[in-house]
Amino acid sequence: MSETLVGSGQIDASKRTWLIASSCVGAVGGIAAVVPFVSSFQPSEKAKAAGAAVEADISALKPGEKMTVEWRGKPVWIMRRTPEQLAALPKLDSQLADPKSERKPAEQAPEYARNETRSIKPEYLVTVGICTHLGCSPSDKFQTGAQPSLPDDWQGGFFCPCHGSTFDLAGRVYKNKPAPDNLEVPPHMYLSETKLLIGEDKKA
Repeated sequence: MSETLVGSGQIDASKRTWLIASSCVGAVGGIAAVVPFVSSFQPSEKAKAAGAAVEADISALKPGEKMTVEWRGKPVWIMRRTPEQLAALPKLDSQLADPKSERKPAEQAPEYARNETRSIKPEYLVTVGICTHLGCSPSDKFQTGAQPSLPDDWQGGFFCPCHGSTFDLAGRVYKNKPAPDNLEVPPHMYLSETKLLIGEDKKA
């Protein structure tokens, strides 16, 4: 009688061990099934490269300062222009190759940025920091006045050291320079007073 009870206990123990093992395998399989499902909600590297929108916090950007974010593998500059810098822009039209961004308008800037400041809010410039000549990245030249490789009446802007193209603080190219077009203004919109979304806009 005692042997029968012991044998039954062994059988129960074996069943319990098998059930626990099966549950563990099932749990692991369940986790494995969930992980790909959850990861499918994350943008892939391919999606990012194709142009996934990027958020930028501009709350710490002071007048006269510039920050850079990456979108589609390109540097996008966000500059907060001073009142003095904005006031100088209309005075430069005669020196610029395309002051009103009329060349290739669909490629250069969204409709809402085809204005004197090339922006939604005059204070903020949002532009791709790649020269339209051969793809170099221009340098910041915000200081005004005569400087090497720049005109004596320089009002601040960007200088491409590769071949000497110059752009004003709206990303507009000066006349008689290798760069054929103004710097590109990407699609963008304001999510709030301090947050920008680069790569998407309300009209997209």
